[in-house]
Amino acid sequence: MSSRCMSVALSATIAALALNACSSVPWEGPIKGGPTETGAGTLAAARKYLEGRWTLVSYEVFPPDAPPITLHGTGILTFDEFGNLTMDIRADKPSAVLLEKAGIQTKDGALRTSGRTVVDMQARTLTYVLEGQPPFGAPSGPLALNRPRHWEVEGNLLTLMTKGDDGRPLSVGRWQKPE
Repeated sequence: MSSRCMSVALSATIAALALNACSSVPWEGPIKGGPTETGAGTLAAARKYLEGRWTLVSYEVFPPDAPPITLHGTGILTFDEFGNLTMDIRADKPSAVLLEKAGIQTKDGALRTSGRTVVDMQARTLTYVLEGQPPFGAPSGPLALNRPRHWEVEGNLLTLMTKGDDGRPLSVGRWQKPE
């Protein structure tokens, strides 16, 4: 028998054995996982809490080597059931000027973003994942979207805070959801 014939015969034998080994268990549908935790303190509960429309109560920015900026204006923060976020803050003219001086760019006084949020229950943070944004990288500025937002909850008040490398607040936003 030639080496080519022997190679074809060996390949056919291996294929037959492989097919026979795979066919011994019937298909029974998707693999079932454990139950999803849904009580207080779970990821599912946090996502459900965030879901909906929030209005801006207050927003402060703490630029390095400059006085704090209290933003005056309006804002809406919306989370959907899939963790998608839309944020629209409209600062008044004096606030927009102060933000620009601190190196925070606005477009006609507006800060807008949309994307997906990742909730970390242990660290109590939200991280924004925006289309086209690298998931990790060096944060640049107090409102850098790749900086985690540390969250605190008190009733229907959500506080989101960015922190510097030294742990001090860089920005603090307070949002309220109608009850």
